[in-house]
Amino acid sequence: MATSTSATRHGYDRIPYLVVFDDTSAYRDTYGGVGEHVALESHLLRPHGVQSDTVIMFMHPIGGGAYLPMMNGLARAGHHVIYCNSRYRGVDSALIMEKVVQDLGACVRDARERLGYTKVVLAGWSGGGALSLFYQQQAQQPTLTSTPAGDGPDLTRCGLIPADGIMLLAAHVSRHGTMTEWLDAAVLDESDPSVRDSELDLYDPKNPNQPPYTAEFVERYRAAQIARNRRITAWVKEQLSALRAAGRELDERGFVVHGTMADPRWLDPAIDPNDRVPGRCYLGDPQVVNNGPVGLARFTTLRSWLSQWSYDDAQGDGVRCAAELRVPALVIGNSADDACTPSHTQRLYDAVGHADKTLHTVEGATHYYAGPDQRPKLEEALGVITGWLAERGFAPKA
Repeated sequence: MATSTSATRHGYDRIPYLVVFDDTSAYRDTYGGVGEHVALESHLLRPHGVQSDTVIMFMHPIGGGAYLPMMNGLARAGHHVIYCNSRYRGVDSALIMEKVVQDLGACVRDARERLGYTKVVLAGWSGGGALSLFYQQQAQQPTLTSTPAGDGPDLTRCGLIPADGIMLLAAHVSRHGTMTEWLDAAVLDESDPSVRDSELDLYDPKNPNQPPYTAEFVERYRAAQIARNRRITAWVKEQLSALRAAGRELDERGFVVHGTMADPRWLDPAIDPNDRVPGRCYLGDPQVVNNGPVGLARFTTLRSWLSQWSYDDAQGDGVRCAAELRVPALVIGNSADDACTPSHTQRLYDAVGHADKTLHTVEGATHYYAGPDQRPKLEEALGVITGWLAERGFAPKA
């Protein structure tokens, strides 16, 4: 594919705005604003002197990426960019993926109808990759009338507008798939994380299974991770059933999931190999992160678990959704990524169910392109994106 080598750097305006729509939910799962409305904090990055009928749109389930190097770099490269935060900005404890799809739909509609863009290219960064694919699947042919818990929204009634293209950038296969691969298989008692299977404890120096791990150990460990996810899911469904049987259909229960950063990849670089630093993950020391305050699914609720973390029930599965994709797709992986490893990139690319798909790996790039040494890597990625957009008629007009 063609790669843009233009060195032109544009100044740009960062324009904050809100996308607001009525919240018809039967219960509230966010607070801090007017309860009857959803208000999505958004940023339009508009380059000086560049007209475009195309906007690149980012959304991550919990947001927070509006100032990352990639978003700023795209604007400096002359692209119009929107970063739209979901209603769950910064907090995923009660997050419902189907509501995030509804949020992304509101942002797409606003970009077209109010801002006047005729083409929208979804950019799924990290956890936004599976979200973008989930959105596009339901926008192309909406089928889901409820969440896995049986609640709204009904996505067939949300008027979702399909995007014109999709980019998957350092993207995971799904929130539930990623969390399960990171789940600590040694935990035997969900109420007491110190009750552990010593032979599955990656962080116990007395464990006879040490890196480099055998294929047999990895297979056993992966099976135990899935089994733990399913045990939690079974408990969640029991709790929901009991609440409903008691006539308390809208009640919730919050709970803690201990041990959510124990992936053998972080300790054994031969598993799903790339250029990452052994013994680290994107949040730092994985042993510390494993029971730290910001691990995936650390604080969650019954309905949120089913929607975003359940291995069998969550519907926002990037691989499944990619198979139904009807628009051009660009997939970019970073070879030193310590959050999204190569198998995720490859699985997403392989899953795209048509021929107009492009795969590129940026050698030496980390997950966020953070730091001065990553600037050449970021420029390479920007060049690939710019070339791909131009080839498909999404380029801005000088």
